[in-house]
Amino acid sequence: MTDLITRDAKHVWHPFAPLLGQADPLPVVKAEGVYLHLEDGRKILDAVSSWWVNIHGHGNKYLAEALYKQALEMEHIIFAGFTHEPAVRLAERLLPLLPGGLEKMFFSDNGSTSVEVGLKLAIQYWHNRGEKRPKILALEGAYHGDTFGSMSLAGKSAFFEAFNDYLFEVVSIPYPHEGKEQETLDAFEKEVKSGDVSAFIYEPLVQGSAGMRIYSPEVLERMLALAKQYEVVRVADEVMTGFGRTGKLFASEYMETAPDIICLSKGITGGTMPLGVTCLSSRVVDAFRNDEKAKAFYHGHSYTANPLACSVANASLDILLDDGVKNMARIEESHQTAISRFENHPMIRSVKCLGTILSMEVETGSQSSYFSNIRDRLYQGFLDQDVLLRPLGNVVYLLPPYIISNEELERIYSLILEQLDLLQSELQNQG
Repeated sequence: MTDLITRDAKHVWHPFAPLLGQADPLPVVKAEGVYLHLEDGRKILDAVSSWWVNIHGHGNKYLAEALYKQALEMEHIIFAGFTHEPAVRLAERLLPLLPGGLEKMFFSDNGSTSVEVGLKLAIQYWHNRGEKRPKILALEGAYHGDTFGSMSLAGKSAFFEAFNDYLFEVVSIPYPHEGKEQETLDAFEKEVKSGDVSAFIYEPLVQGSAGMRIYSPEVLERMLALAKQYEVVRVADEVMTGFGRTGKLFASEYMETAPDIICLSKGITGGTMPLGVTCLSSRVVDAFRNDEKAKAFYHGHSYTANPLACSVANASLDILLDDGVKNMARIEESHQTAISRFENHPMIRSVKCLGTILSMEVETGSQSSYFSNIRDRLYQGFLDQDVLLRPLGNVVYLLPPYIISNEELERIYSLILEQLDLLQSELQNQG
């Protein structure tokens, strides 16, 4: 055990893991390109973009230079009553790229807070108008973050069991499983027709933490059209899907009906600095466009619109709109070609691809679950071969940095097939 691991074990609490019984964390001393360099000289291929944020890979010099230059000028200022060029420039550049002609951008710190802001704005929209609409709709299996509002949107999730008694009620609409889309639409229409629904909050086309579940743009379009018809505020959580993950810059581009609010984070700075933004249509903004203090939006963070983060976000946008777009298409083509190698494997229940996302559901003989024991077996098997893949239960997925090479993608595909073969052999021997 190295000195760093010993010190870590004494004082540091890591996310999403029990305090006891876990393997020691791996000590990273450098990150460059698609690789994490460990103390012992190992190089781990980061196939999940370090929790989906490092869209341009690690150690990008263009992003580092943008950060350095901004740090020499202004590291941080209060954003209440003050402004600065990096924040204004980011809003001017990003808003026109979003579908629906959104007008305003509200800054926060991360994905959960960007959703929390969107949720609060959608609720206060109706309050400012003097109307009561007590219901909020979300899709079954939703995951929108770990703050209390975003936790509530997940319903009675096993993730948040300790907090269930403290969360507010949200109407959970059945997930639009293939072949059962009408059940989803019927339940959705019944709720929005009641006139009691204030907002519909959704992960467009892909439910990430639920297992990279990809669903039809046609059924989502029908839900959004119904929401628009009955004046329900539409809130798109594009924290994971934004900045090219689905093959378009934003997943909402696949639908004709645009959201009123879009929540963004993760890839916004290329993984260099924490930043969240919530982008709003004029419809929502109009409910706050007055000088009544009682109708102001009283929300803010100490690091709201941090100049360092905003500068890096602008630099990340430069890369995304240049090489990023070309690399996204190349990765999608590679994934599509690889699908046939997985879909006939006896250990694969289903395989799907959308843009740079490739996901496969491993056969367990029972219902898929985030808590499947297969997860730990596969995770360690991948890591032993110096590849970082973090299965969501029995769902293995790739969400690589856009700079990954075709050769590196091939290495990952081959490793997944090798581990599936080993797993199949182990299960047969146990049987």
